[in-house]
Amino acid sequence: MTDYKNIFGKPVKFLATDPDNAEAEGQIWYNSTDGAFKNVLVGAAFSSGGPLSSPRNQMGGIGSTNSAAIAAGGGPSSDSEEYNGVGWTTTPSLNQSRTILGGSPSGSVTAGIVYGGQTGGSGTTQGSTENYDGTSWTEVNNLNTARSAMGAAGTASSNLAFGGDPTGVGAITDATESWNGISWTEVNNLNDNGTYLAGVGSGNDSALAIDGGSRTSASEQWDGTSWTSTPNTNLDIQSRQAFGTATSAIAAGGNYVTTVEEWNNTVWSTSPLTLSIAVGQGYGIGSASTNGLVFGGFSPSIPGTTGATEEYNTSINVITGAAFSSGGSLPVGKQGFGGAGTRSASLIFGGYIGGPGTTGYVATTEEYNGSSWSGGGAMPTSRSNPIGFGTQTAGVAFAGLDNVPVYISTGDHYDGSTWTATPNNYPSNATNASSCGTQTAGLAANGFDSTAYLNTSNEYDGTSWTAGGTVPVSWSGRGTGGIQTSAIIFGGTDGGSPFPASGQSQSDEYNGSTWTTVPSLTSGRIYPHGTGNTSADNVRSMGGRLASPAGTPTTEHLIYDGTVWSTQPSMTTARQQAGITVYSSTPEAMVAGGHNGSFVTATEEFTPETSALNIKTITTS
Repeated sequence: MTDYKNIFGKPVKFLATDPDNAEAEGQIWYNSTDGAFKNVLVGAAFSSGGPLSSPRNQMGGIGSTNSAAIAAGGGPSSDSEEYNGVGWTTTPSLNQSRTILGGSPSGSVTAGIVYGGQTGGSGTTQGSTENYDGTSWTEVNNLNTARSAMGAAGTASSNLAFGGDPTGVGAITDATESWNGISWTEVNNLNDNGTYLAGVGSGNDSALAIDGGSRTSASEQWDGTSWTSTPNTNLDIQSRQAFGTATSAIAAGGNYVTTVEEWNNTVWSTSPLTLSIAVGQGYGIGSASTNGLVFGGFSPSIPGTTGATEEYNTSINVITGAAFSSGGSLPVGKQGFGGAGTRSASLIFGGYIGGPGTTGYVATTEEYNGSSWSGGGAMPTSRSNPIGFGTQTAGVAFAGLDNVPVYISTGDHYDGSTWTATPNNYPSNATNASSCGTQTAGLAANGFDSTAYLNTSNEYDGTSWTAGGTVPVSWSGRGTGGIQTSAIIFGGTDGGSPFPASGQSQSDEYNGSTWTTVPSLTSGRIYPHGTGNTSADNVRSMGGRLASPAGTPTTEHLIYDGTVWSTQPSMTTARQQAGITVYSSTPEAMVAGGHNGSFVTATEEFTPETSALNIKTITTS
């Protein structure tokens, strides 16, 4: 009798623990600890990615994988963003603002086109085509028939546009055009006309048209010459997000469901998988049905336009998307406090809890053990908006506001139980300065000294302060992250009028001697909270008060990789002036407290995306 070894060339291994690498794929082993035979199965799943910087629907898209995509237009707008597998980063704008446009759902982030759409209200359809080369958008030859809400399939050099509305007022066409990288050519029409279609495939030689207005649940295949009707989808909806090929595709969501359907070149079947939210009018990209990206759209469950991004993967790994989860609540909600430590050993001190006169400024200290907060030693001086850095057992607090308010420069050290006054003060009576580092290697920059916004920075050695490099701008209320020799500060205000509308997006990086302006945040904000103490290229910005709409606390979460800021999964609770808790060698982070119209007690802990082998126990049932 043929045995397992003869078939697969390997014997069944006896292991005390399960393997943790891809070599386990296709193998069977016996786990002697669990007393069970096991193997690894290929599985499919959607997981959350960083949201669009600008939530929108009815945009165009470019890209072939879930680690590289472009979102363009929608709204209508000219905004363009790039996805890097982690989050979205702002890229150059389209030459023409538009919505309900076509794209390149199998293209490349360095080579793709978008075309057609509407530039305003009814009757404003466009035929213009724009080519993206990874750096800029260039107008090229127009569609022969201007239209919006068409289906699209293909790349920058091979694309198919089909169906749509040529008038912008609800007319429907079956016209199809083929793009060869230079110009559009009219080819054979769809069998059924339609609008708001989804499309997949390589372009002018192979494509699949899915659903659409007036088309009920019809789908059709393009063979390079003509369209052939194929079996209907199971749902009668439009505005789906799709990816894959003409013979193997995924159609996800639609107006407005979470349902996912799979096409195997013979029949459409309903997948056991679903999107996390009911959404239509977004965009799907991906040149294979094993790897795709769905982003943006409209969801009545949010409600409204969304920036949600979902990655689809088929692999031997189970992927858990990055997300915030609830931690222990603060005993009392407060804002404007100092912070130090790691996610499992945090320290916050001082702050403002509201109330008239001297009652609002506090000297309290709270310590976090990874699950709950407890009281620590009281500070000698109550203060809000202090300079703060260090660890839970070696913390630092300087300057800030003391009650009335009075601007102060004094400092204290924390040893894990007691605060002790330092012999040397901070060089300025500053509040809202940005700070990071350790008790013996700290950095503080910018701030406000009651008369002026500061452009100074200072370095701390555990005993005294010395002048650092001059910051390019005189601002306060900025976020920060990094270490004394590699730091970044971002956002803030120059005190402009009206104050809430003066939030800035500029970022400035420090190398231990000189500050250099680097790429900006996705939008202006005051009082963002920063985390990250390994270097300037591993820093997060969470929350803050947006410049637009003026004075609005946000849930936004961004990460800086040393080159650009990109989006990350959002917090649950919008907040500003929240806890600055840093992390060390891991990308985990947390945020606590803050203010969003009331004082926040909620703590949120961030865990990045993880993956693990999809190990299954073999049973006889």
